[in-house]
Amino acid sequence: MKNGILILTFLVVSLAGYAQEKNKKMTFEVDGKCEMCKNRIEKAALGVDGVKYAIWDIPTHQLSLVVDERKTNAMEIKTALVAVGHDTKELKATQEAYDKIHPCCRYREDSTDDSGKHR
Repeated sequence: MKNGILILTFLVVSLAGYAQEKNKKMTFEVDGKCEMCKNRIEKAALGVDGVKYAIWDIPTHQLSLVVDERKTNAMEIKTALVAVGHDTKELKATQEAYDKIHPCCRYREDSTDDSGKHR
């Protein structure tokens, strides 16, 4: 009986360790407009411990990531993004952080195209 409980406990603990993935892919939307935004967003994401890969697509606003879930999660990454002035669906950058981004990168009040070109 003791051995059965010990084995069951060991199995539960070992399965819990595997529940988080070492190389999990995730994608979410991040507001931005141009190549400068792309660089800022990717740099902020890669600055989070556990993010192994980050690429932001200008036309779709999709940030694609490979992360080690044992070290980070989506909300930590989104927190880093809003800190540099870029909104996500769940979190919004403070006005102070937003005001620090380059004027051509300001996506909130601008309705111009997202071609990634600066004028």
